[in-house]
Amino acid sequence: MSLAAGQALACTGIVLHAEDGGTVPARTMEFGFDIQSNIYAVPAGTEIETLALDADQSGFTFTAQYGFLGANAFDYPVVFDGLNTEGLYFGAFYFAGPAVFGEATEDNRDRAVSSDELGNWILGQFSTVEEVRAALPTIEVVGTHIEVINGFAPFHYSVVDASGEAIVIQYTAEGLTVHENSVNAVTNNPSYDWHLTNLRNYIGLQAENREAISVGDLSLPAFGQGSGMVGLPGDFSSPSRFVRAVAFANSALPSSTSDDAVFQAFHILNAFDIPKGAIRDVGAGGVHTDYTVWSSAADTANRAYYYKTYNTQAVEMVDVRAAVSGMEEPSVLTMESGFVAVDRTSDF
Repeated sequence: MSLAAGQALACTGIVLHAEDGGTVPARTMEFGFDIQSNIYAVPAGTEIETLALDADQSGFTFTAQYGFLGANAFDYPVVFDGLNTEGLYFGAFYFAGPAVFGEATEDNRDRAVSSDELGNWILGQFSTVEEVRAALPTIEVVGTHIEVINGFAPFHYSVVDASGEAIVIQYTAEGLTVHENSVNAVTNNPSYDWHLTNLRNYIGLQAENREAISVGDLSLPAFGQGSGMVGLPGDFSSPSRFVRAVAFANSALPSSTSDDAVFQAFHILNAFDIPKGAIRDVGAGGVHTDYTVWSSAADTANRAYYYKTYNTQAVEMVDVRAAVSGMEEPSVLTMESGFVAVDRTSDF
């Protein structure tokens, strides 16, 4: 089975900014089947080898300067979405088609990081977006073969720090591009600058209901509430979700605290929750239906990582600093614990 053909195309991310200065990036994770995510936690001081998922290649080893944790997949020692002890958030979003990476060679293996493990490198090494931006040219992000998906991981990446700085990192045929996440949203294809241009098609949208208008001698009032958002696209395509994410993230009422922003973020993400059967991809392996496997929110101020899964809609939380404190080696926490909301910090 090849996921690169398009079976994980519907992830949606937003960024909320609280009045107390807190920043909360949040996102959904969609796939055509259960990717068996759990929480992978890594303490500071851990030696991490790059190109670890490619049996035919070896990269270089670096030491994690900061502890971090987040969601993995298929029991891999890789964080695809997570937060470190300094409040730096990282999220990988599917970018099949436009994503172009280099190849690992003898000449570049001392600086080669696979597209699937960029989260480990960023969360383990850096505390701010500025540091990440400065360091990206020093590595070669490569596409290495991953057996379970029969191809490389075609991602682009959202990085947000505790100050509120946010960027989207893309590798395409043009090379590395770092976009400012100026509208508090990220989805999938096409490239980020295309999505920003596409917003011009929706400049008439507003949160306020429309007043009645006159056409000749006829008065045309709105049918009811929500007339300001009439024309907002409602399908699950990446461009439509991007427009909705921008609309909801930027029209949301101000959150007083980071806690409030986390609460609000999950409510917004509910608008992007995809039920099984709404998106179908028919291939040689049968019918696959994209659905929301899990959703997450990161409190960058308080270093808390929140999530809920398809099987248990209760929101759970892990305190990043408490989780990795005293940990001597990486550890895995089962994500789905049933239908009871608990503070998972005590499980570490």
